[in-house]
Amino acid sequence: MFERPDIGEQAILVHIDLNADLQREYITEFQELAVSAGAVVVDVVTSKRHSPDAKYFIGRGKAEEIAQKVEAEGIELVLFNHALSPSQERNLEALFQCRVLDRTGLILDIFSQRARTFEGKLQVELAQLKHLSTRLIRGWTHLERQKGGIGLRGPGETQLETDRRLLGARIKQINKRLDKVRKQREQGRQSRRKAEVPTVAFVGYTNAGKSTLFNALTDAEVYVQDQLFATLDPTLRKLQIEDGSSVILADTVGFIRHLPHDLVESFRSTLQETEEAHLLFHIIDASDDMRLENIEAVDTVLQEIGADKVPQIQIMNKIDRLEIEPRIDRDSDGNVKRIWVSAQHKQGLDLVHQVLAEHFAQDIVQGALTLSPANGRVRALLYGINAVESETIDEMGQFILQINTPRRDLMQMASRESVPVDLLLPEGYETPQDEWLVAGNDK
Repeated sequence: MFERPDIGEQAILVHIDLNADLQREYITEFQELAVSAGAVVVDVVTSKRHSPDAKYFIGRGKAEEIAQKVEAEGIELVLFNHALSPSQERNLEALFQCRVLDRTGLILDIFSQRARTFEGKLQVELAQLKHLSTRLIRGWTHLERQKGGIGLRGPGETQLETDRRLLGARIKQINKRLDKVRKQREQGRQSRRKAEVPTVAFVGYTNAGKSTLFNALTDAEVYVQDQLFATLDPTLRKLQIEDGSSVILADTVGFIRHLPHDLVESFRSTLQETEEAHLLFHIIDASDDMRLENIEAVDTVLQEIGADKVPQIQIMNKIDRLEIEPRIDRDSDGNVKRIWVSAQHKQGLDLVHQVLAEHFAQDIVQGALTLSPANGRVRALLYGINAVESETIDEMGQFILQINTPRRDLMQMASRESVPVDLLLPEGYETPQDEWLVAGNDK
C-alpha cells in the first residue's frame, strides 16, 4: 500500500447528488470548508446516483475518471462531501494513490487547526480518536500482522488489537482531563450565579459574524476571519448595559449543517455555556440566501445539546449588504423577536444594549414558598440557584422557604429542569404571561 502523505494541498472535491439523500450537502459550503482547511481546489467533480456504490461510493467508472485526473495533475488530496465507510476510504486511496478524506474528516482537520486552548485541543483530539477508532479495522492492512520472532511469540496480539487498546486508553485519559475542565467551568458558572450576573451566549451558523459582533460590543480581540470555524475556543467578556448592571457575553463555536455527532459530544463541555445561558443571541447572516436552512441547522444542534428551551433573540447581521436601517422587531405581545444590525460597521449596537437592558430588567420574586416533603428535588434546585434566604418546617412537616431571586433565574431553572412554574412561586405572586412562555408551558 502507498505511503499516506502527512498533508495535502492540491485537492479535487467530489460531490454526488443522491436522489435518496434528502439532506444533501451544498457544494458552495463544501468548497468553503476545503479552503478553510488550507486546500487549493483544482477541480470539483459532481455526479448523480440513486444510491452509493458499496466499494467506491461513486462507482468504478467515475472513480477511475478521478484517478486519471489525480495522476495527470499531481493531486495530493481528494475530498468527498459525504460520509465514507472505512473500506470505501481504503479502496479509493488504493485506486487514487493519494489521501482521501470525507466530510467528517475534513471538519475535524479544520477544528484541529483552530484549537488554541488546552481544553480545545483535548476536545479536538477526542473527536479525532473517536473517528479514527472506526477506521482501524480495514483502513490499514499492516495492522493485521501479528508480532513474532524469537522471544516475542506469545498470545499473538495483532498490531490492530494493540492500537485499539492504546486508542481506548488515550480516550479514557482525555475524558478524565476534560472532566476536570468541566468542574472548573461549573465553578465559574456557580460564581456568576452567586453574583447574579446573567450570561448571553452567541450562537449561529459559522461565518455569520458572531465574533465580529462580540468584538464590537466588548472591544475584545477575538480572532475574526472570513472563513468557516474561525472561532473554536469560547471567550467570555463582561458587558455593562444601560441600566448600570452587567451581563456576561459568551462567544461560542459556529455550527454547520450535519455537524458530526462525535464533534458535538466532544465539545459538550464548551457548548454547556450555551445550555446554561440565560439568553441566546442567534446571529444570522441576513444577506445569505441560505439563511432559513442555516437557522434550521442551528436549531437542530441546539436541540441536540439541550439548549432549545433557552430564550432566544435573533440578531440579523450584515444589513449593510441589504442597504436597510437597524431596527427591532417585536411580536404581538411586545416581546423582542429580532434585532437588525451590521456588526462590521457598528450599526445597531445601541439597539442591542437597549434590548439587553430591557430583557434583564430586575424583576425579583420574593416571599414565602411552601413545599411538601415530596418536593425535595424542587427545594434542592432552589438552593442550587441561591434563591433561598431562610427555611423553617411547620407542624405538617412542610418546608417554608423564604425565597428572593431574580425572576429570570427562576424561569431558567424551571425550563431546564421541567418544573411547573406555579410550584416555584410564593403565594399571591401573579404569573406574567411571558413566564409561561419562557418555561415552555405554552404548548
